[in-house]
Amino acid sequence: MRLARIGWGAEVAVESDHPGADHPGAWAVNVPRSGVLEARVGGHHVLSLDGQATVCPPDVPARMHRWSADCSIVGMRVDRGYLAQEVASLVGLGTDRMPGQIDLRTDAGRAWLGLLGSIGTEAMRNPTLTRDRAVARRLGATLTAALVNACFPEEPECGTVRPRIVSRVLEAMEADPAREWTSADLAEVSGVGVRRLQQGFRRYAGTTPTQALLGIRLARVHADLLAGAAPTVAEAASRWGFSHLGRFAAAYREAYGVPPSSTLRRAD
Repeated sequence: MRLARIGWGAEVAVESDHPGADHPGAWAVNVPRSGVLEARVGGHHVLSLDGQATVCPPDVPARMHRWSADCSIVGMRVDRGYLAQEVASLVGLGTDRMPGQIDLRTDAGRAWLGLLGSIGTEAMRNPTLTRDRAVARRLGATLTAALVNACFPEEPECGTVRPRIVSRVLEAMEADPAREWTSADLAEVSGVGVRRLQQGFRRYAGTTPTQALLGIRLARVHADLLAGAAPTVAEAASRWGFSHLGRFAAAYREAYGVPPSSTLRRAD
């Protein structure tokens, strides 16, 4: 990752195969703190003023055809592979969904811009801060996560969209609900940490992985009981991963309003 502040003091035009050709393979995000930054990025026209940021993908022709004399920018570059990993982990999307411009007037946009300013200012004031690789990595990770949130703000109409980290886990549990899934197992399937997986489920599924697995197992038992596919409730419950019959019966009754034995009798 690299941060920069640039101002020319005169109106200029800048053209390159990639913004910052000395650092290929990176995404560039340019924030005008004053003036006007007008660009053509990969064939798309982007006009950014104060409160907006221009996003430039790696290895895409970019021409800043109007960089006003009073325009001073704060820029951030982040490695394409690392950003792809963070976008996939946080929102379950690919970087092909990255916007061409970021609205910095949103809560997420303001949060990222605030971090960018404070980290950049402190790094310039105290260069030893970023010489420590461990510190630099953590600051970079925080800034990148905030950037992803700014690029993909949560919108009410999109609130039910499930990212891949959630979908992958649900698919794995549906494929093998009887398995003794642990939190570590599910995190490995998702490709993110346990905490981030929990957050993803709460945000996009309105539940936890444990509760989702319980629902899947209960549905399988319910289907077997209705179809008469198991001679006893205990066998059906055991088949789908329930080891404690009492807790299973309570959960089943809460979900379906009747004890499992009633469902089995109805199938006879």
